[in-house]
Amino acid sequence: MGQNEIERYAGAILNDPRFQKLRSFEHHGPANTVYDHSLAVARAAYRIACALHLSEEETASVVRAALLHDFFGYDWHSERFRRFVRHYSGFRRLTHMHGFIHGHIAAARAKRVFGLSDRECDAIARHMFPLAPIPRSRIAWIVTLADKAVASREVTLAAGDYIALAYHRVFA
Repeated sequence: MGQNEIERYAGAILNDPRFQKLRSFEHHGPANTVYDHSLAVARAAYRIACALHLSEEETASVVRAALLHDFFGYDWHSERFRRFVRHYSGFRRLTHMHGFIHGHIAAARAKRVFGLSDRECDAIARHMFPLAPIPRSRIAWIVTLADKAVASREVTLAAGDYIALAYHRVFA
């Protein structure tokens, strides 16, 4: 599946400079950006939507929500974000960590910037289940499953890269 399908449903999002800025944020390893991840999740979600024979309207919603599920707009690896989390302690610190909050931040930002529907924003806010509330719609489940599949692959590849780097440092 090429980028044509994603462009058909979300070309305005892909070309927006605020979405393009996601290219500058590392995500699941040094060779992966939030932009790369978001596009991969949109592709995977599109394939699931097609396999389920969703309507054009619902497929478009799946693609938009998948593309913007990580549209949180900050570098969660940065010292600035670490300082934000350090302002909290105990359970509140845990619930303010990136995995717990970024879906809600991305949903609010996607609604403000791109005017996504409440249903699309709900899918974005809930994509981190079980760290977020359980998905309530087919769209939300598709985005959640696509994100888990893509993130698992990316984290596994990144782990392999880190292991190779450590190996070369020790034995090279």
